[in-house]
Amino acid sequence: MQSTLKAISPVTHDTNHYVFSRPDDLNFEPGQAVEIAIQKEGWKDEGRPFTFTSMPSDTDIEFVIKSYPDHDGVTEQLAKLEPGAQVSLEGPFGAIQDQDQGPGVFLAAGAGVTPFIPILKKRDQDGMLEGCTLLFSNKTAKDIILRDQFEAMQGLRNVFVVTDESSDDLHDEKLDKAFLEKEISSFDQNFYICGPGGFVDAMRDALKELGAKDDRIVTEDGW
Repeated sequence: MQSTLKAISPVTHDTNHYVFSRPDDLNFEPGQAVEIAIQKEGWKDEGRPFTFTSMPSDTDIEFVIKSYPDHDGVTEQLAKLEPGAQVSLEGPFGAIQDQDQGPGVFLAAGAGVTPFIPILKKRDQDGMLEGCTLLFSNKTAKDIILRDQFEAMQGLRNVFVVTDESSDDLHDEKLDKAFLEKEISSFDQNFYICGPGGFVDAMRDALKELGAKDDRIVTEDGW
């Protein structure tokens, strides 16, 4: 499938919001991803997975993508694109989808929050966020993606954690088993985890030790 970049705008100092044209035959669920390959010489075979942050009913497709300039890779090239640029899409795919409309805890690190953006947006639209918690870990406050949007969602409890700086209004401690035990009142609910592999493994293990059932833990790693 082919798609055209329609707009790009900054979200944080190293994260951008992208709007692409939507192919007619593209259907997806909130939380799913698609592989994007930039259609210019040297990059056509360098596809990478990115999560849709738009809703399945939207006319265009949107993504929030963090750039890693020191990697000299796809995310850096995406950040340099201008409207009119062409990309190819393959998918959709992805393990993270909303399991039901009951309470749930969403645990994210850095760009791992992206699968949760459309899921939480859909729940917000449906008025089904009551009892839900977002535990979101970043290095610093300026790294927090879409903080204002999350804080504006009615019924969503936000717990923002920063690991590389002290803070008066954010949690400046490690998101670990002790933190989960303190912040989560019930482990008999659904848990969604996305972030780097080490983060996903640590959160999954901690949740199991605290009594969460394996079949109620939904994960996606590699972000």
